[in-house]
Amino acid sequence: MRTYSSPTRVADAAATRRRIIDAAALLFVRDGFAATSIKAIAAEAQVSVQSVNLAGPKASLLIAAFELSFAGDEGRHALTSRPELAEIMGNPDTDAALAEYVVFLSAANQRSAAIVRALRAAADADGAARAAYKDLEDRRHRDMVNGAHWIASRGLVALTSSAEVADVLGYVTGPETYLAFADRGWRSLKYEEWLLRVLRSLIIDVY
Repeated sequence: MRTYSSPTRVADAAATRRRIIDAAALLFVRDGFAATSIKAIAAEAQVSVQSVNLAGPKASLLIAAFELSFAGDEGRHALTSRPELAEIMGNPDTDAALAEYVVFLSAANQRSAAIVRALRAAADADGAARAAYKDLEDRRHRDMVNGAHWIASRGLVALTSSAEVADVLGYVTGPETYLAFADRGWRSLKYEEWLLRVLRSLIIDVY
């Protein structure tokens, strides 16, 4: 039997999934991962429980919420393949590209800060969430390796160990570091100025 699909049906399904993920994110942040039920997500999204179950288990919804808030879309594809970051990394002006890279990461960290807290708490308390978080961190490390190679391609660092450079990039640009400063009341501009100084000093002095 041939299945029928249409652009409208695909768009409706995508909109429903987005409502479910947004509802899950709101509840995970407000009530916590463990206290949020599939039924509560369905009620918040105004869809059936079956629709939520079809969208995936809670842990996958949590990861999807992070991906959407941080990168603007879902998926396991590399962060560097996202159009906005690809455009930044293609900027022939290295100083401008590095500054734009910092602004991009700052905005992404700011958007995802609340869901990162929920993700971290869920990983501490739930095995499925912990496994999903570990997978996300592995993917993030691969993104940082790509970033290390990009920096090396600009002649800013001698890439003797892409993994080590990626570790440093992951730490200084990551959401955990952003949250540490946000908790101290740092505004975005102050954080961006700090991060740009740190990246430049790391590139020049450490490697």
